[in-house]
Amino acid sequence: MEEPPTAPLGCCSRTGRFFFAYWRAIVLVITPMIAACVFFVDTNPAFRCLFTVIIMAIYWVTEALPLPITSILPVIMFPLLGVLESDKTCMMFMRDTLVMFLGGIILALAIEFSNMHKRIALKVISLIGCSHRKLNFGLMGVTMFVSMFISNTAATAMMCPIIKAILEELEQQGLCKMHLEPVPSGKPEGATGAEEPKLPSKVTVCYYTGVAFAANIGGCGTLLGSGTNLTYKGIYESRFPDGNQVDFPGFMAFNVPGMLVSTLLVYIYLQVVLMGLYRPKSAAAADATMSPEGEQTARRVLMARLEELGPMTSHEIGVAVLFVFSIFLYFTRQPGFMKGWADVLSTVRIQDSAPAIITVVLMFIIPANWKWLNYFKLKPAELPKVATTGLITWQFINDKMPWKLMFLLGGGFALAEGGRVTGMAHMIGQSLSVLNELPVLVILFIALVAAHGLTEFASNVAICNIILPVLAEMSVAIELHPMYLMLPAAVTCSYAFMLPVGTPPNALVVGLANIQSKDLMIAGAGAKVITLLVTWSIFPLLGPLIYPEMNSFPEWAWSDKNATDDLMKQYWLRYDE
Repeated sequence: MEEPPTAPLGCCSRTGRFFFAYWRAIVLVITPMIAACVFFVDTNPAFRCLFTVIIMAIYWVTEALPLPITSILPVIMFPLLGVLESDKTCMMFMRDTLVMFLGGIILALAIEFSNMHKRIALKVISLIGCSHRKLNFGLMGVTMFVSMFISNTAATAMMCPIIKAILEELEQQGLCKMHLEPVPSGKPEGATGAEEPKLPSKVTVCYYTGVAFAANIGGCGTLLGSGTNLTYKGIYESRFPDGNQVDFPGFMAFNVPGMLVSTLLVYIYLQVVLMGLYRPKSAAAADATMSPEGEQTARRVLMARLEELGPMTSHEIGVAVLFVFSIFLYFTRQPGFMKGWADVLSTVRIQDSAPAIITVVLMFIIPANWKWLNYFKLKPAELPKVATTGLITWQFINDKMPWKLMFLLGGGFALAEGGRVTGMAHMIGQSLSVLNELPVLVILFIALVAAHGLTEFASNVAICNIILPVLAEMSVAIELHPMYLMLPAAVTCSYAFMLPVGTPPNALVVGLANIQSKDLMIAGAGAKVITLLVTWSIFPLLGPLIYPEMNSFPEWAWSDKNATDDLMKQYWLRYDE
């Protein structure tokens, strides 16, 4: 039997479907036309650079092109527009900061490759306690610590199977509910069709969102923890080469207190909202209450997981020793209060890329096990048939390395360099100099709110690449130490909690636990406010203590400004003529 012909779509319906299906292509075409409006003002290199920045900012936010592809647009556009030479543009994609990032990621992958991170997590959680509140605290604490040194996504992915195993076992024992009771769908009994996934209970939402939020916050603790931290280091040191360098110990000394306070307050907020803390008669509190027998059940699950790993292997021991050695190299390179090994060994400047690559090379030299020593024994029990590999293999690195982040960082550095050389960033900063009339804390709050809001809708690193060059020039224009605005804004770019698109950990837990958007927004709203207020309040207190030079506007910040001022004067004179 022939199906009846479908009615033709109207003009509005066809147009709507076209825009829905091809909106990325439309953005790709329209964006350069919008950006070209800057040429009505002037066509000097500063405005040509601004043309590129507008295009990349829109492409980054909308993801009309894949993020890495957008990031390499300066390689094409800067030479063609006369902004920056090809070789100088390409050099931005393999700077010291990027090499440090590469070394840090490989170290994190070695920890994952050896399974050492799982052993640490399970052991710490079992020691803290196994009630719902203690388990949630332990999971968030471990995730926060681990994400200081490995990627936020990897830290979250490591914890999710542990959460699932604990909750499933407790549910089997009748000690908690992982999901809400299904709502009648209205379908007749026996009707076929795909079964809708169950919605998570508040206890489940608390566990999963807590881990995702702790990963985002913990990534701010060290330079290696998040791409936004390295973006800050690269842009700051590029724009102010004569200023104080962003070193590992100083960055960690400033960010760790805020990280600890934020994680604790976010944990308390989630407990109040989702587990009924301070509301003993609420349904949420009843669901989160666990008997001593339930705690023993949870402990058995954790210990069973720990026993599955077996005794600590030589592979894990080797990675642990190398991890400690790496941190030691970072802290003692140039500690400031005494001569570091970089000062003693060489008269040329050694930066953080050196210890990063020292660690990487040692990973391939140190064997994963020591069975090869059996060949030197008189009566060997067992002789290995194949050569022992290192602590990590290149195949594992190649499969797991987030290569796109290297392009994102490089693209941001290229934009910052183009803005500096052409005077574009200085021009934008001067236009914001009217904020000089406001109190410094108000200016800081405005910068943080802007970073806090934008990071929910686009890549954290992309947002960081867009706002940091502007904040650098604005700081010079209002005669404020550049670190005062740039450092807290860079940290704030990692605080995406309310939307799945904000950061991969959010998307991961939403997908695994089927968390609804409204539940994520309720949980994330409190975390958003807490981290904003903690960063805004703690930086003016800790910043000048850790970086005393922040108490006054530095002379070296003017050095590049004079050059860009002369450049801009030449352009405006030519424009007037």
